[in-house]
Amino acid sequence: QVQVVESGGGLVQPGGSLRLSCAGSGFSLNNYAIGWFRQAPGKEREAVSCISSSDDSTWYADSVKGRFTVSRDNAKHMVYLQMNILKPEDTAVYYCATDCDSDFVTYWGQGTRVTVSS
Repeated sequence: QVQVVESGGGLVQPGGSLRLSCAGSGFSLNNYAIGWFRQAPGKEREAVSCISSSDDSTWYADSVKGRFTVSRDNAKHMVYLQMNILKPEDTAVYYCATDCDSDFVTYWGQGTRVTVSS
C-alpha cells in the first residue's frame, strides 16, 4: 500500500523544538518535491515549507522563516522538518505531501499533531 507517514509530533513548551519526519511507504520520496502543511483548529490548511526533489531548494512561509528548517536524506528516503523556537500559534496537525502545491499532491500523510503549550 502506498502512503506517506509522518511522525514526531507531540506536546512541547513555547520556545521548545520538535523534529517531524516524513517517510514513504511503498514508494520513495526521493523523486518528489515534498511539502509540509499544517491545519490549526478552526483554520484552513496552510503551506509551511517545501523542499524540491532536484536541487534541494527550499521555501518557507513567513510565519516560520528563521525557525523551521526542512531537509531531506535521500539515502534514508526521508524528509524532515526541524521546528525551533515553537510558539503557541504553531499548534496544528502537520502533514507532509508529495508536492509543494496542495492542488497537485498525489499522496498526503495522515498528519501528526503538534501542540505548543505551557
